[in-house]
Amino acid sequence: MDLNTIGSIVTPGSRADLDGWRPGDAWLAGGTWLFSEPQPDLSRLIDLAGLGWEPFAVTQAGLSLAATCTIAALDRIELPAAWIAAPLVGQCCRALLGSFKIWNVATVGGNLCMALPAGPMIALAAALDGRCTIWTPDGGEQALAVLDLVRGPQETALAPGEILRRIDLPAAALRRRTAFRRVSLSPNGRSGALAIGTLDAGGAFVLTVTAATRRPVALAFAALPEAGGLAERIAREIPDSLYYDDVHGAPDWRRHMTACLAEEIRRELAGEAQA
Repeated sequence: MDLNTIGSIVTPGSRADLDGWRPGDAWLAGGTWLFSEPQPDLSRLIDLAGLGWEPFAVTQAGLSLAATCTIAALDRIELPAAWIAAPLVGQCCRALLGSFKIWNVATVGGNLCMALPAGPMIALAAALDGRCTIWTPDGGEQALAVLDLVRGPQETALAPGEILRRIDLPAAALRRRTAFRRVSLSPNGRSGALAIGTLDAGGAFVLTVTAATRRPVALAFAALPEAGGLAERIAREIPDSLYYDDVHGAPDWRRHMTACLAEEIRRELAGEAQA
């Protein structure tokens, strides 16, 4: 879509080239959402592609993803065999349900910063203890957990002029067992509920819920709970007001499916046969 209110596009080559942020500005990464509908409040785009960030780095510390890493590049990364959570990367990439054209343009950081409940990169990063590095307009930077970055539908903790630079997924999280469940109202529909369970070598379990809720929710347990204990925590810590309501699912349906998916995850990680 043509954005007929845009007067200029700036392509900085380094951080030093970033112009002062002003009302009407928007960061341009993949632009798959930005160019999908009118943006009457915008007058200038600042294209981050010129900054030349390496898409990813695999180190002993973990996986580091540039905010401009595309979904396609993320899906192609070869991760160490010891990182048994690796299949979760592909599962979350495919939850985007985009064409190859979208995959090659849409970015990990853009998916996080859009803060849509169904954003699968939010689910991936939240489930794997993702931490964000944020550039501030004064030249500094700050760190923030993904769970704290996303506050609600299209609402993040980013202040005007701040840039999501990088998302780091620690090696300890990537060495956990994982179980993934997703449901939508139609075969190729947007996620109505997406749940991820992780289990570490010491037995600690975390259930991360996205898509069904207005923001990502993580429920941590010292050990894998029994069915009743898991259901009770979900009911207590995810209030009805937190379930999202749109054409892709009513809150009561999302609440029910969250409980069902969570129990499936619990049974899988416990090694129980599925009923």
